[in-house]
Amino acid sequence: MDWQISEDTVPSAPVTEADARSMAGRPPATGAWLDGDPVGDRRFAAFGPLTTESGAELPGFRLAYETWGELSPARDNAVLILHALTGDSHVRGPAGPGHPTAGWWDALVGPGLAIDTDRWFVIAPNVLGGCQGSTGPASIHPDGEAWGSRFPYLTIRDQVAAQVRLADALGIDRWAAVIGGSMGGMHALEWAVGLPDRVERLAILSSPPINTADQIALNSVQLEAIEIDPRFAGGDYYDAAPGEGPHRGLALARRMALLNYRSPTELNQRFQRSWQSDVSPLGFGGRFAVESYLDFHGNKFTRRFDANTYIRLVEAMDSHDVGRGRGGVEEALSEVTATTLVLGIDSDRLFPVDGQHRIARSIPNTLDGQESVVLHSDFGHDGFLIETEAVAHHLGRLFAA
Repeated sequence: MDWQISEDTVPSAPVTEADARSMAGRPPATGAWLDGDPVGDRRFAAFGPLTTESGAELPGFRLAYETWGELSPARDNAVLILHALTGDSHVRGPAGPGHPTAGWWDALVGPGLAIDTDRWFVIAPNVLGGCQGSTGPASIHPDGEAWGSRFPYLTIRDQVAAQVRLADALGIDRWAAVIGGSMGGMHALEWAVGLPDRVERLAILSSPPINTADQIALNSVQLEAIEIDPRFAGGDYYDAAPGEGPHRGLALARRMALLNYRSPTELNQRFQRSWQSDVSPLGFGGRFAVESYLDFHGNKFTRRFDANTYIRLVEAMDSHDVGRGRGGVEEALSEVTATTLVLGIDSDRLFPVDGQHRIARSIPNTLDGQESVVLHSDFGHDGFLIETEAVAHHLGRLFAA
């Protein structure tokens, strides 16, 4: 769970007057990409029915995805990049029609970069249940209305099952590498455990082997913030006018999440006890700068995301236990055959490095033995998105293996 886009992963900074003006308009009922919006660089693949682990059935579904580079004649150079909670398929490229923000990993994916698109054919799908082109709660149900509250519960394994269908449709039997951070790392682990013969290399960045009780508890408070917003309307709010959707609940959930994505060191250093304006927050109606920062990013988020999607994807993360039904975490991870990079951030308070060490101890063939690489960063969980030079170095080691 992280900011996921280039504009949000820069180091925290006070909110300017221009920033505040940019959020002056009323947010739409949903920030989802909707049919009829500019397609941008997306491609689409449609599939038939999918039965979920819980027994629900999607009568059909679509995945949006983007690609860079060229697939080799032998189809042996494909790299799968899997995004985190609020990311999407736009890993690389400028903002523009259909893409409100620039690519979230522009510094790592491209010609001559760590994930070299002159060598590798890179595919990045928007996850099933997402809101940027793949079938999700904001999509149209067969009855012509939005799925809304009717959209089924999904697990990480359900989402990987959809990704497998995409790989099959593209004729990719084996990935040269599967790379995922945060929620994307959960998907990557499922690929490597459930389909070991289809993954040659694996990169797990700032991701755990299971979602712990602590993480589930933190998530539950965020979901409650959305659901108690009267304008959430039980999940059926898509006909609401601008400003009448559940943006307050979604923005509050996002503010809560930010406190887990960034570190106390960064927030204390950047903001200290500074005021947002000349008006004192000590009983005179002013605000601390860090409060305005949280408000700004919460409000900004509502313009590019969907409240129901946030709930369904957080629920999927809570389902994550790579050892479920497989004899436990260690037994499951022992099935991984891929050459693996496991990387954590020393200041990550969302998914602490003990989880990455547990993964490294249990996978037979890692780059660094029984401990994960641990990057020093003041940026907390978001370090895997911000510390691009260090991450590039370690991805280079993986691709050289």
